[in-house]
Amino acid sequence: MFVDQVSVYVKAGDGGNGLVAYRREKYVPLGGPSGGDGGDGGDVIFKVDEGLNTLMDFRYNRHFKGKRGENGMSKTMHGKNATDLIVAVPPGTTVKDEDTGEVIADLVTHEQQAVIVNGGRGGRGNTRFASPRNPAPDMAENGEPGQERNIQVELKLIADVGLVGFPSVGKSTFISVVSAAKPKIADYHFTTLAPNLGVVDTSDHRSFVMADLPGLIEGAHEGVGLGHQFLRHVERTRVIVHVIDMASTEGRDPYEDYLKINEELKAYDEKLTNRPQIIAANKMDMPGAEENLEAFISRLGTETPVYSISALTKKGLRDILFAIADKLEAIPKTELATDDIDEKVVYRYQAEDAPFEITRDPDGAYVLSGHKIEKLFTMTDFNRDEAVQRFSRQLRGMGVDEALRKRGAKDGDTVRLLAYEFEFIE
Repeated sequence: MFVDQVSVYVKAGDGGNGLVAYRREKYVPLGGPSGGDGGDGGDVIFKVDEGLNTLMDFRYNRHFKGKRGENGMSKTMHGKNATDLIVAVPPGTTVKDEDTGEVIADLVTHEQQAVIVNGGRGGRGNTRFASPRNPAPDMAENGEPGQERNIQVELKLIADVGLVGFPSVGKSTFISVVSAAKPKIADYHFTTLAPNLGVVDTSDHRSFVMADLPGLIEGAHEGVGLGHQFLRHVERTRVIVHVIDMASTEGRDPYEDYLKINEELKAYDEKLTNRPQIIAANKMDMPGAEENLEAFISRLGTETPVYSISALTKKGLRDILFAIADKLEAIPKTELATDDIDEKVVYRYQAEDAPFEITRDPDGAYVLSGHKIEKLFTMTDFNRDEAVQRFSRQLRGMGVDEALRKRGAKDGDTVRLLAYEFEFIE
């Protein structure tokens, strides 16, 4: 089954907790702190594997979680960093944040990779908090939580040539006779429900990848018919071969077909109008095709080359394949791949400008939120008094107490942070 769009949840590994420990060696009185730091959590990384051509693996596994870092150990030993989770994806994969629509990564070339979510930093052990004022601190940090997000993974096939045209114009028959692809061929619309890829070898030993794409209809750019499921795959083709039913077997005007398909391509992405096109005037073995071709060429009036073919009888296929190969040789492969695409996309969380934000719940409770304050809270070990006191000092240093007072908080009011409640004390 061909899968080209899935929604996925990704969660990077949490950092390991720092340790509170003290030296206990014989003959070492008043041994100092010896708690080590926790290891970093594993990132979730998408990496291109050119052997894949579908997102089928995501159909059965839509949750990817990185490993947690090891906790710190005694004798100031650092916990082991978790290994990154590498997820293989096919060339042409685009990753978007499902909530914001932001493009996180656009993966095109073999072994190109992108960090989708970053693992959390390991918490610091009590050795790191020792100071002349407090030589034996009784506190350590919890590991930082790994980032998590819902993403949309889309596949835009990377083919040299894309066949476009209305349903039943002969695209599937064409690719079946020029390559080893075996698409379903039948006498009804939308026989092809998913793109078919085939490698074409010309008689002069040149080769290229051709994609037979599902038939377009009017309104496809708005999602009508197979709509966007088809159009996204046109974006990365280097040459567009426009297959037209020149015999007009379904009563449509071939020239009007040509105009409508190009209008749909332009409405979806105006850059597609600059993509080189070759017109394949198909079904030339049928009555009326010659007359229609003459009328078509007279109305065309452009430099777009037209090749008369019959996919059924294989007439004219050699010439059009040579023309496609010549056109591809004139277009560097890197030209499309580097257009508007970073060589390597690595997403890093950008913290908000404000360290915290205060809102009110319907019951009157004050709600604290923000990346910085939430991170500080989750990395605090509330089972240790020193850690709690440090957390309180940091909140005051951030101006939380003063901001709550300005919002009208009084002694005894409820303050919420994540899933926890506190009492505001003057």
